[in-house]
Amino acid sequence: MKIFETHAHFDDECYDEDREILIDEMIGENGIIESIVNVGASFKGCTDSVELAKKYDQIYAAIGLHPEDIESLDDEVIEWLTNQVKTNEKVVAIGEIGLDYHYDEPDRELQKEAFKRQLILASDLNKPIIIHSRDACKDTLDILRDTLDTSGEHVYKNGGIIHCYSYSKEAALDFLDLGFHIGVGGVVTFKNAKKLKEAVKVIPLDRLVLETDSPYMAPEPHRGSRNDSRNIQYVAEKIAELKEISAQEIIDITNQNAKKLFWRN
Repeated sequence: MKIFETHAHFDDECYDEDREILIDEMIGENGIIESIVNVGASFKGCTDSVELAKKYDQIYAAIGLHPEDIESLDDEVIEWLTNQVKTNEKVVAIGEIGLDYHYDEPDRELQKEAFKRQLILASDLNKPIIIHSRDACKDTLDILRDTLDTSGEHVYKNGGIIHCYSYSKEAALDFLDLGFHIGVGGVVTFKNAKKLKEAVKVIPLDRLVLETDSPYMAPEPHRGSRNDSRNIQYVAEKIAELKEISAQEIIDITNQNAKKLFWRN
């Protein structure tokens, strides 16, 4: 069975030289990829993701502004995001949005406000969310728990994915309690990823999804090189090893998880 890739950035300029060839190899008749969610980060990344989804039947778009790009988040961008979700069935989620405290910029309070604004938007539009959270576990959980949409409902009601999960197994259970899926990528294959491996062991199979975060985070044995969705098989194999089941079972289950999340309507 082919694999559902829940998080990639094939709009990235590093693919400009061979994007069409690569995508055809991944999703073509002999490729191993069934579907790809191409995730926007900047506003340009969002528009490019929409164009990729328009061009390829097997590519879908998630749109939203990454915490490093929140300076672009104005009323005009919110209106564009809203219109895309309402009129384009290939837009399946709001993301990637969230908090990134690894560096001092942008200002953390500005990040929080942008995160809340996009969470409310996603909830009002009944779309799942793809969350980027780096060195910001407590604030991410607090905002998800405390923020209400314009109807007074919790913004986590439609679920979503904690992308490129990096926190403890205890925190994973907190995100699971809110209804989220956990996105696991190439980092799980790294020798020093002990915390992630422990988390994967306790996450129920029906709450895992596979991702690559291409072009970043290439798994072993390709660590350090440009990533693409064909490497997702290494992620499936490592999770299978940790869960003590077959890679095919991981693929079957995570494919269904992704489809239920993104195509529930």
